[in-house]
Amino acid sequence: MTEDGTVLVVGGTGMLGSQVVARLLSRGKHVRALVRPGSDATRLETAGATIARGDMMDLDSLVRAMDGVDGVISSAAGYTRHSKGDTPQIDTIGNSNLAEAASRANIRRFVLTSILTCDQTPDVPHFWHKKLAEDRLEELGVPFAALRPGAFLDQVTRLGGDPFSKGRLTWLGSSRIPLTFVLTADLAGYLADAFDAPGIDGQRIDIGWDRPVSMQEVAEISGRLLGNRIRVRTITVGLLHTVGTLLEPVNPLPKDMAAMAGWFQSGRYVADTTRQREVFGAVPTAEDAIARLVTGLGHPVRGPAH
Repeated sequence: MTEDGTVLVVGGTGMLGSQVVARLLSRGKHVRALVRPGSDATRLETAGATIARGDMMDLDSLVRAMDGVDGVISSAAGYTRHSKGDTPQIDTIGNSNLAEAASRANIRRFVLTSILTCDQTPDVPHFWHKKLAEDRLEELGVPFAALRPGAFLDQVTRLGGDPFSKGRLTWLGSSRIPLTFVLTADLAGYLADAFDAPGIDGQRIDIGWDRPVSMQEVAEISGRLLGNRIRVRTITVGLLHTVGTLLEPVNPLPKDMAAMAGWFQSGRYVADTTRQREVFGAVPTAEDAIARLVTGLGHPVRGPAH
């Protein structure tokens, strides 16, 4: 296998995966995207990717999709339910199938999108499932690197629309407990970089900013940039747990999200970015990342972030 070989991207139709595809193509990589039968792959094909039809729940289809590829980058996440067919089983059975197929294909590297502190959180199902996916790759001897990002600020703050137009951010739990955030575009770049980065096989790498920040700090920084006051509306963890318990028989996701919010309150959802800096270079500052989020939503910057 050579470093210029084909990269299979799993989850390429999603917000993160589509940006990974774009980053790889911009670097001259040959990209094959795994897309479910019946799903629309037009945007990926137009961008220059080839399409492999398959499903993470179908091991044989994964083996076929990996035929002749140099490696895999996976950003797939079933718990989000972003696409039709997404289920929590994707994060368990599906990820195990991916590892098995990668082992059979003898790929050079598997880059997994994991989650920060997943190895500390057996009570947060979608976190713990990433830890199990890492372990399965290791158990099968697949050369892999797991990137463990913090919370996606650009995704969590945009639930319900543009928060800066409304002058209000919504958050789960206390707005004053610092934690690690990332931006989707930054993580996409790191995932693409990790495919050829030397010396990272078997490593779990935290991904974040120069420091953890609270949602109140996000509001204050963005408010200074915009020249307007940004408020924070909080939803209590107790309410989330109540709703999650009520809905669990029909939908386990709210209870999973409540467990995640409870973990955020511990103050331990914090990245050690030492290895990130060594592998990928300078770590974004909170001010720079929030400024890019604000301008990316079309808002002019009227003041300094500090």
